[in-house]
Amino acid sequence: MMRRIVIYHCFEIVKIPIPFTDQQAIKNRPALIISSARSFNCYIDYSAIAMTTSVKHSAWPLDTIISDLKSAGLPVASLIRLKLFTLDHRLIIKSLGHLSTQDKILFKQNFSSLTQ
Repeated sequence: MMRRIVIYHCFEIVKIPIPFTDQQAIKNRPALIISSARSFNCYIDYSAIAMTTSVKHSAWPLDTIISDLKSAGLPVASLIRLKLFTLDHRLIIKSLGHLSTQDKILFKQNFSSLTQ
């Protein structure tokens, strides 16, 4: 059986399994693809990912609130947290949506501040 090839794009929100370090549980959570399909994702079938979390959690530096939940495919108020990692595309459960133009602009500003 051939593996289905899926290319994920920058600013796409996907559902992924997240292991918890203090438990033996895994929960499916939304996350944001932050790497480019053209220059990274399609060559190695991995994407760079930033976590998303509920806005009710305590704030971290450079958190980005997602204002357009409908475009992102998220059911509750959420933000992008700069907990970064790479993930094999085979672990992505499904695509949920994408960041709106306004949310992309704000995230890019916060992300660029990370290295300044």
